Amino acid sequence: MDRKIIFLDIDGTLTEPGKNEPPQSALQAIGEAREKGHLVFLCSGRNYGMLSPLLAYPFDGVIASSGGYILCGDQVIYDSPVSETVQAQAEQVLRRNGVFYTIECRDGSYTDPGFKAFLREHTAEGANSELLRWREQLEQSLNILPLEEYKGQPVYKIVVMSPSMEQLKEPEAVLAKDFSICIQEPDRYGFVNGELVSREFDKGRGVERVCRYLGIPIQDTIAFGDSMNDLEMIETAGLGICMENGSRKLKELADEICPSVTEDGIYRAFVRLGLIGGPGRIGLSGEGSVRINA
Repeated sequence: MDRKIIFLDIDGTLTEPGKNEPPQSALQAIGEAREKGHLVFLCSGRNYGMLSPLLAYPFDGVIASSGGYILCGDQVIYDSPVSETVQAQAEQVLRRNGVFYTIECRDGSYTDPGFKAFLREHTAEGANSELLRWREQLEQSLNILPLEEYKGQPVYKIVVMSPSMEQLKEPEAVLAKDFSICIQEPDRYGFVNGELVSREFDKGRGVERVCRYLGIPIQDTIAFGDSMNDLEMIETAGLGICMENGSRKLKELADEICPSVTEDGIYRAFVRLGLIGGPGRIGLSGEGSVRINA
């Protein structure tokens, strides 16, 4: 088959959310695909610094910060942080509305300590104590630092955590000109989670920039994702695939659905698509198969 460029989201796609270790089956699939001449890129909302544990494995490039920072091999082909003025306006309107946030620079992320303080004050309410434990583990595993340690580095993306949609109304209205606001489907913790991504870029345009740089047609790209912040990537790629564990909305929009990250979904999809040979050298976790979305 013609050489393909494969774009892999990380959290919920290549790894379980918040973790840095892909299943052995996915690593084997990536290695075999590259041996056959295909190119494999990480395409993540994570900033470049958060990718460092995964860059211990061989990839052909990285789309980081939802498309704001792109590497092909060792060459930076795109680098577009938001302006200081826009950043300041975003932080101001979020604070005014009681919306907690994390700012993501190229090599570091800095989170509002008020989020964990709020959770501690309301630990008796619903799943807040579970969310607090999860949040603390996430910050430790991804090296997310307190906001007071931020030293003014350029910012590429802002992640928001809001107690309600009502508190996001003014931020959405004020920031709509400069940011695309991606709201994730409500999670089990009851908080509204979302991302403010500069309108200068997104994962889909990241895919396009890589293809232009390498001279490879868009139709020869395959993208794997699991959440609505992968939408532009899924829509742009020649073939867009959502994980079975992914967002209901994204599964409706994707071209295909493959088994979940915990069921060797990447490996099974690579086999199904003819990117690599069939199983034989590893033990897979079940009998799941790729299915075409109806």
